Amino acid sequence: MKKIINTPADFVNEAVEGIVAAHSNQLELYKGDIRVVLAKNRKKGKVGIVTAGGSGHLPVFLGYVGQGMLDGCTVGNVFASPSASKMADTIRACDSGAGVLCLFGNYSGDGLNFDMACDEVDFDGIETRKVKVRDDVASSPKETAELRRGVAGMVYAFKVAGAAAEEMRSLEEVVAVVEKALANIRSMGIALAPCVIPEVGKPSFVIGDDEMEWGMGIHGEPGIERSKIKTADEIAERILDTICADMPLVGGDTVSVMVNGLGATSLEELYIVYRKLSALLKDKGVEVFMPHVGEFATSMEMAGLSVTIMKLDDELKTLLRAPASTPFYTNHNK
Repeated sequence: MKKIINTPADFVNEAVEGIVAAHSNQLELYKGDIRVVLAKNRKKGKVGIVTAGGSGHLPVFLGYVGQGMLDGCTVGNVFASPSASKMADTIRACDSGAGVLCLFGNYSGDGLNFDMACDEVDFDGIETRKVKVRDDVASSPKETAELRRGVAGMVYAFKVAGAAAEEMRSLEEVVAVVEKALANIRSMGIALAPCVIPEVGKPSFVIGDDEMEWGMGIHGEPGIERSKIKTADEIAERILDTICADMPLVGGDTVSVMVNGLGATSLEELYIVYRKLSALLKDKGVEVFMPHVGEFATSMEMAGLSVTIMKLDDELKTLLRAPASTPFYTNHNK
């Protein structure tokens, strides 16, 4: 293991300390708790939007805490869910009377702990709703889509939820538009090389120098196939074909496309893949609106990428282009 750290045990806390110090104009801690990160100057009277999850995925999760997106985030250890009690603290801190939406990836630990946290704050009179992101088409077939993992598509969900809340929509209205967005979001990823969890000290899986994994999860969960490395164009074509088989796209549709690096893939490679996706969508007569290319949901230093397609209507376009300002996401009404 070669990492620029102090001790593995301090990895998460020191990373959060650094982020909060660097972005002190946007972020603050809840009562000094390094595991509960809040947006500064949260708008009063609106629905609170919170998330939670394991570390190792920056910018997900806490990177999207800020104006126009998340109000708070509970931080777990690397690839591990934070505790229910910390989640409850986050919900309390982000409630300003209109209720709180808990928006998170479909992972068993996060789901169980959010269930307990919401039960706990119910005694305080705080109304909550839970919505799970399930966008990874490779993790379960369409017939059992409710079992799918949440991956980079959650960034679009955060954006839509945050923008809807900023419009002072009710909790039920925010939930409804987020669920509409998620019904139109699909993702698939590929991995070329593993990552190393600091407290483990060795790679999370082994893959040959000339191999790649199709559909691997962001925690190193097995994919659907291992093959020899393909070209960027071949990767783009197969991922788009797989997504379109699950969510058909036709001429006249409008989508946003996210090409997301998993931590150790150069921007040049991501743009080469986007170049092909853009051409393929143009051939289908599909318009691309606000493409996202970069690192949005990583897996430590895993090499690889994911592609997310979000089908848009006029309402979702408006929410996607609404202003937002967080440490890792800024949008000035594009």
